[in-house]
Amino acid sequence: MSRRHTVINYVSSGCRKIHPILFLRVACLLMFAGANIAQAEVPPAPSGYETPEATKEAIFSGKIKLVHFNLPVPSSVKVEKGLEYGKGGDVSLQLDLYSPKEIGTAVPGVLFIHGGSWKGGSREIYHSYCVHFAERGYVAATVSYRLVDVAPFPAAVEDVKCAVRWMRANAERLGVDPNQLAVVGASAGGHLATMVGYSSDVAELEGDGGHSGISSRVQTVVDFYGPVDLTTDFARDKGPILDFMGGKRFEDAKQQYELASPLTHVTADDPPTLIFHGTIDRIVPIHQSEMLVARLEEEGIAHEYDPIEGWPHGMDAVEGVNAHCLAKMFEFFDEHLPLPIEEASLGAASQ
Repeated sequence: MSRRHTVINYVSSGCRKIHPILFLRVACLLMFAGANIAQAEVPPAPSGYETPEATKEAIFSGKIKLVHFNLPVPSSVKVEKGLEYGKGGDVSLQLDLYSPKEIGTAVPGVLFIHGGSWKGGSREIYHSYCVHFAERGYVAATVSYRLVDVAPFPAAVEDVKCAVRWMRANAERLGVDPNQLAVVGASAGGHLATMVGYSSDVAELEGDGGHSGISSRVQTVVDFYGPVDLTTDFARDKGPILDFMGGKRFEDAKQQYELASPLTHVTADDPPTLIFHGTIDRIVPIHQSEMLVARLEEEGIAHEYDPIEGWPHGMDAVEGVNAHCLAKMFEFFDEHLPLPIEEASLGAASQ
């Protein structure tokens, strides 16, 4: 159901007992806010380049502006850093939480999963996205997980599933709707986000980090250029994949490589998915996303695919590409993970 229809239903069902003139004023106000949210134009991604090298040169020369990763936190947003969401063996698993300071009706929760070939990166990279989402009205978290120097697959998958369970288990305290959760990730984080999205019914990937008995299922997935099939020639036995798989080569561990591939787990009941991929990505070939799109279509799963012409891996670090992707995410979430009307109106007013 679209935001506009949600607004109409809300006004029609919930406001009929008030004075007719006041009813019309409320209806107009909510319709205006809902229309702003649902119909806000997504800015096009800026023109790209022929090669990743040309992109780097444009960055170094100052032709391309990068995202302000240390975005100031507005007064409407509360940040709590270093919250423990579970344990990975003896490792404290932590996240940073970004919430609207004022939450009325419970809102959707969004978990961001950083990339870095499963061996590097940090949750702080998603600070700016979390600020934007919390300012919009969502509760957002950016999570850390065990990297390969601590534990190989399936540790990282188990950890991010634990983070989903933590948010669902603490939903009332956090002001989160436990039935409206999303995961977003890029590169290795995109792989982990799709693993969470498509393998909620695979018990051997749940782990024992905490909150047992709570579902790790999510309602929406956003995948930025993540690998989805580790059994393909591009992936198998490559350095980062070998590290992720604990040094096991494909020929000796085919079932493990399949288990670690999101594409293996796609079934018709999986959540709506938004996919971004740059057409000149040499690190994760765009064919990985094309295979995912084909599988989602085969299973009849709602999805949107946004191949961005002339941009390489890590493209959303570029200011213009980031603005396009952020607006596209909000548009997709308005359709598949909508905010309650009153929270959406406040979010629209603050921007």
